[in-house]
Amino acid sequence: MTDTPLAEGPDGQPRCAWCLATPAYQHYHDTEWGFPVGDDRRLFEKISLEGFQCGLSWLTILNKREAFRAAFAGFDFEAVARFGEADVARLLQNPGIVRHRGKIEAVINNARCAIALREKEGSLAAFFWRFEPDPVVHARRGLVAETPESAALSRALRKQGWRYVGPTTLHAFMQAMGLVNDHAPGCCTRARAEAARQAFRRPA
Repeated sequence: MTDTPLAEGPDGQPRCAWCLATPAYQHYHDTEWGFPVGDDRRLFEKISLEGFQCGLSWLTILNKREAFRAAFAGFDFEAVARFGEADVARLLQNPGIVRHRGKIEAVINNARCAIALREKEGSLAAFFWRFEPDPVVHARRGLVAETPESAALSRALRKQGWRYVGPTTLHAFMQAMGLVNDHAPGCCTRARAEAARQAFRRPA
């Protein structure tokens, strides 16, 4: 999602061109992507799904999101942390999700890491939002696959045992969760996302 030329949507409004593949993709772009999130469960869900996306398209993951939610207890990381080998075997037989043992085991591992992080930092949100880039500096970067902030967050999480949290994956996570506003200039959603960011109370 770093390639953000504009294209006209079905309503005649300009949008980031990547979102126009399907109505579901456009809805995600218009209502979620780039809007700030402070809820720990939603943050854990997104970082998990970004891990599953590695090597795939986000549209593939988005189309399977409800199946992922059902399979992973709504991404309640306390529940997922209790998953064992029987759950891994069950998930590997689930055709509604991406059946990749390493990625499935990473979500379970990361759920346990998330509990430890919350105990240490108060919330996942408080920790993640410390890595929010300066918006002026970020705006000068143009289209990039990763940033110094996503690399720093990656190092911090890996040090705590998280998996599938590389800098590119975490830049996509930061774009989606509103830590940056990477809607293209002129996109009809950019101003709404920015207004939401301005009104958002950063978790402490």
